[in-house]
Amino acid sequence: MPDCLSPTPSPSVKDLPPPDDMAQAVSDRLLKQVKRAIDQSPAGIPFDRFMEMALYAPGLGYYVAGSRKFGEDGDFITSPEVSPLFAQCLARQAQQVLDGLGQGDILEFGAGSGILAADMLAELERLDSLPGRYAILEISPELQARQRETIEQRVPHLLARVEWLQTLPTAFSGFVIANELLDAMPVNRFRLGEDGIEESFVVYDDEGLKERFGEPETPGLREAVESAIGSQEEMSEGYISEINLRQASWLRALADSMRSGVVILIDYGYCAREYFHTQRNRGTLMCHYRHRAHTDPFRWVGLQDITSHVDFTAAARVGLEAGFHLGGYTTQAHFLLANGLDTLLADSDPGDVAKHMALVQGVKRLTLPSEMGERFKVLGLIKGIEINLQGFGLRDFCERL
Repeated sequence: MPDCLSPTPSPSVKDLPPPDDMAQAVSDRLLKQVKRAIDQSPAGIPFDRFMEMALYAPGLGYYVAGSRKFGEDGDFITSPEVSPLFAQCLARQAQQVLDGLGQGDILEFGAGSGILAADMLAELERLDSLPGRYAILEISPELQARQRETIEQRVPHLLARVEWLQTLPTAFSGFVIANELLDAMPVNRFRLGEDGIEESFVVYDDEGLKERFGEPETPGLREAVESAIGSQEEMSEGYISEINLRQASWLRALADSMRSGVVILIDYGYCAREYFHTQRNRGTLMCHYRHRAHTDPFRWVGLQDITSHVDFTAAARVGLEAGFHLGGYTTQAHFLLANGLDTLLADSDPGDVAKHMALVQGVKRLTLPSEMGERFKVLGLIKGIEINLQGFGLRDFCERL
């Protein structure tokens, strides 16, 4: 995913491979629902409401419909698909937490293809540190089925430890993983206009869906924007960006559900100073469709991913307000290396040339600054346990938050 100060030009529509007739029919049905919602609101619907429908509308949204999303045959590749060493490093961090608690469970949000869960369970078994259960909170029935299939294929004897949830557990103790979760939360878009802060609304005309900016209607948006950009350099009229108002309620609910443990948030993003940089004047919103990144969220609604980079300063702040304390903030490269990535690679058999070289290439992709190494950050949140998380032992950038 692009990570630069200037927005990356979108490929033209003619460069994007069109969907098949069945997928197009699903998109058309979702588009009708979006238009009906717009018709009920004179100003149009706030952008976060549109993004929520595009990604999560029952049976039609991107994350709940049946199209393949992850891996080479999908729209993007996540770190667990890049290399099994990613999961093995996370397993080592989980081991430290579970050992510190004496016992506990693992909770993964949005487990994607299920590869992370399968590979973590395999490594934790090797380390003799299996959790009591591995819970997956997944709202998509199609993804639940795919995750079950993956786990059954890779670690069939551990499938009984896996439980799928629809809601947060109560009195949870253990290790929580949210890998590329916050970027998929619906965000509000805003613009600095001549008369102050304006909110993004989605409207439509004969040419299709469009974005319109107007007087803010979403409760708390104006105050949140003023707080987020108040300490930044002076911004010019026309500056556009996003703000995630939903992560606060999610973190509060997560904190309320936890008795003790550690939450690890892994995502692409920045601290606030970098997120709201004056040169990043069109925001961070990106769409992903068949391994092509572009900036048009209104193309093929429901068939493409829509994401926004994470403001980790805001995530840390609302986490503290929710009752967590800060466990660390670092880059993905530093986190993986602190959890033994180099040792795991060194332990691989160089005699198996194909496998070893695949691991080497995966490590490069996970750690190089030009790949995922610095674009992805890791934030640790702790509740009810005294622990120095080993993943932040190599380099902790909390002072940047």
